[in-house]
Amino acid sequence: MNFDQITERRGTHSMKWDMMAERYGVPDGTGLPMWVADMDFRAPDCVQAALRQAVDHGIYGYFGDDAAYRSAICWWMATRHGWQMDPGHIFTTHGLVNAVGLCLQTWTAPGDGVMLFTPVYHAFARTIEGAGRMVVECPLVEQGGRYEMDFDAADAAVTDRTRMVILCSPHNPGGRVWTRAELQALAAFCERHDLLLVSDEIHHDLVMPGHRHVAMPLAAPASLPRLVMLTSASKTFNIAGTHCGNVILPDDRLRAQFERTMTGIGISPNSFGLHAVTAAYSTEGAAWVDALCAYLDANRQVFDAGINAIPGLRSMALESTYLAWVDFAGTGMTRAEFTDRVERTAQIAANHGPTFGTGGETFLRFNLGAPRSVIEEAVLRMQRAFADLQ
Repeated sequence: MNFDQITERRGTHSMKWDMMAERYGVPDGTGLPMWVADMDFRAPDCVQAALRQAVDHGIYGYFGDDAAYRSAICWWMATRHGWQMDPGHIFTTHGLVNAVGLCLQTWTAPGDGVMLFTPVYHAFARTIEGAGRMVVECPLVEQGGRYEMDFDAADAAVTDRTRMVILCSPHNPGGRVWTRAELQALAAFCERHDLLLVSDEIHHDLVMPGHRHVAMPLAAPASLPRLVMLTSASKTFNIAGTHCGNVILPDDRLRAQFERTMTGIGISPNSFGLHAVTAAYSTEGAAWVDALCAYLDANRQVFDAGINAIPGLRSMALESTYLAWVDFAGTGMTRAEFTDRVERTAQIAANHGPTFGTGGETFLRFNLGAPRSVIEEAVLRMQRAFADLQ
């Protein structure tokens, strides 16, 4: 668990490292990639050992008997989140963006509206629009430096074609851990308008000290007949490349409908993803996650202290995730001006705020899932890039 170790990722087909020059004009050799949401940490030893064993066997046939895989997921949810679930409720997809697309195909039609609380994970809107559905934006309201959902505005935004709400819980990019009361209010909103609720909880394990994630089935048990749960080990254990996600459906009717979609498309999981997840969801994996969260919290403190010391910049206090959401509105600069300083002067590739929807116009998102020395270097570069404001 040496999170300070630098692992060279250049030239390894890493989107994060090998495509920042193409996407942002940040030099591959000297730039810092803080955009794509994967970490620069090696997966835990238990995961590497399981994959090594699979590779060494030398035969990579179809995977069968996934009982251990399903049992590991159930154990993890019960042990880490207090959620007792049925292994028969799990469907495995090629990651959660794929899961969102399958949900759209199953429960909406072209032209239907899907509500998002923006700013929010950019792949949601991209997938909704790509499927010929309509994004219904409901901007989050900032109160006391943290985002809150505005249900009066949400009520007003619903149309007769709105069919679904997609929630990011915990929230990306704002880092909010929604309270039980907020989740209950959302469930009531969906009940009021007869909307399906898709709860993407991919960041549920990456929670900062003093906060606790509440799984939607525990917050609002009555919502189960309209609830679609999305979970994955990919963010937690830095195994996004295995493209392995879970759609968990407690309701019999929804489960039968989704099964028809899966059967009609012919999706089956990648065996390496199943091996990785089974190994990760273990006592050894749990100890690694505890150490990871402590390390990420320290990274957050270093980053926030340095960024918030720059006049005009404000890093939203993270309650979860490793994705810092920085507001540049106080600089008085245009988006082009502050983005140019980050990319050209500091040579840092960070996600552009507008891609997350309404409310992201003055923000950039920075990935803190890297060795401490990288975070310290990023802060130093940012302070130099905005030195004239200090």
